[in-house]
Amino acid sequence: MRGRRVLVVWCPDWPLTAVGIEAAVAGAVMERTGGSERVAACSAAARGAGVRRGQRRRDAQRVCPDLLVRDRDEEAEGRGFEAVAAAVAALAPRVEIVRAGVCAVPATGAARFYGGEEALRMLVQDAVVEAGFDCGVGIADGLFAAEVAARNGGGGLIVPEGGSAGFLSEFTLGTLNGAVGDWERIAGILVRLGIKNLGGFAGLAPGDVLGRFGAAGAAAHRLARGEEARDVAPREAVGELAVVKEFDPPAGRSDEVVFAAKALADRLHDGLAAEGLTCVRLGVEVEFADGEVAERLWRHDGLLSSNAVAERVRWQLSGWTPPPPPPGLDDAVWGGVTALILTPDQVVPDTGSQQSLWGPDGRGERGTLPEAVARAADRVQALLGHQAITRPHLTGGRSPGERVLRVPVGDLPLGGRPEGPWPGRLPEVSPSVVPPAPLRAEVTDADGAPVVVSARSVVSAPPAFVERSRSRPQPVTAWTGPWPCVERWWDPDEARRRARFQLVTEQGAYLLTVEGGVWTVEAIYD
Repeated sequence: MRGRRVLVVWCPDWPLTAVGIEAAVAGAVMERTGGSERVAACSAAARGAGVRRGQRRRDAQRVCPDLLVRDRDEEAEGRGFEAVAAAVAALAPRVEIVRAGVCAVPATGAARFYGGEEALRMLVQDAVVEAGFDCGVGIADGLFAAEVAARNGGGGLIVPEGGSAGFLSEFTLGTLNGAVGDWERIAGILVRLGIKNLGGFAGLAPGDVLGRFGAAGAAAHRLARGEEARDVAPREAVGELAVVKEFDPPAGRSDEVVFAAKALADRLHDGLAAEGLTCVRLGVEVEFADGEVAERLWRHDGLLSSNAVAERVRWQLSGWTPPPPPPGLDDAVWGGVTALILTPDQVVPDTGSQQSLWGPDGRGERGTLPEAVARAADRVQALLGHQAITRPHLTGGRSPGERVLRVPVGDLPLGGRPEGPWPGRLPEVSPSVVPPAPLRAEVTDADGAPVVVSARSVVSAPPAFVERSRSRPQPVTAWTGPWPCVERWWDPDEARRRARFQLVTEQGAYLLTVEGGVWTVEAIYD
């Protein structure tokens, strides 16, 4: 099935733009992942200095001492992107915000109006650049192919109608990261089967993909073939299920509207559940007392919680640019809000969730979390922030700490490493305790001299004592090693050389690493 023509606007390194870091400045946005702060995005100047996405904060600052560091601010990302959406909406209606940094509009009607797809693409790109944001603009059949087109061609390109499958065929399997759930596991299996790009994946029989990889694999297969991830929704819009909150007198402050949005979202979810539907694209319309209307479309997969709906309403109001408010009412909404309307713009059948075999009703799973736990996590995230609650996700790596990726609850486990092979990987049995960060230690010989390892992996003397931070030296009763490990030797900025030891004392067994003459405790065997 050929997808509809879609125009996608992609702003590179959007987290940087949201916190005010320009491409010419050596800056990076950090997020907490796997128990440590890692680079979520870095500017062009930082990349030139050797900073890479996924690096730990200390490694990034080591290669670029003057690195400007900012913490990731998801609210600022969503609020700031409203300016991009507004610039696009001035040229084409029904702007759909896929996520902060990416938005889309239907291209067919707008292209006819402006004299062709290339003219439309250039007009949209110029409008966003004039608003102060770098971007790529792509047009293709379907949302996924259009986003890939926007990311390529040095500013975006146009894929001919019906040519999305051929355009995508040469891209690697990693292009689908984040597009569908569980893709990293599926991609790992495909690589072991000898399939390296989307063309090879698209050449598989759809029935075989569905039987082997399930619904997630089938959705990815459709994307690789240049089609939409799912069949056309049963109803393009469900106006009768829209919910409305009227404010009389008009709400003069944004927090009043955001508070009402949470209750309104609950009503919307109840109405959709009664029809056996779930919403994949939500329309949010805010009407003002002076007749102005702020309308946006928000795309998501699965259930968008009431708190998440309220947060998007907040972003939409924060990005609104009315005339200056009266003195003393800095948080006032222009003209006052008279109505808030939530419309399920695109719906699909709700396939439900598998209930547990044992236990009472209500313990079925939503994603990978029990429903009760997921609801509690939503409430805590609303109070403390999206990154406040994480869950461990096993991934590839050589050391125990590298194999655990901490992912915010509700997010897909993006950015993980493939599952092997990993030469030099620690053999089973795995340690039972892995500290969030390696613990400093001192390893000495019988004479009290530090134990060192030469470049040829020769130990200066048998380890006799190990001293962890803030603890007394413990006599070593048994030890084995060293196991040398050389990583990324081809990259001078990220090259790493270390050696591992296993030491046993009367108080326990430890996995220790020596790197650059510094000993650390990586993990503890229970």
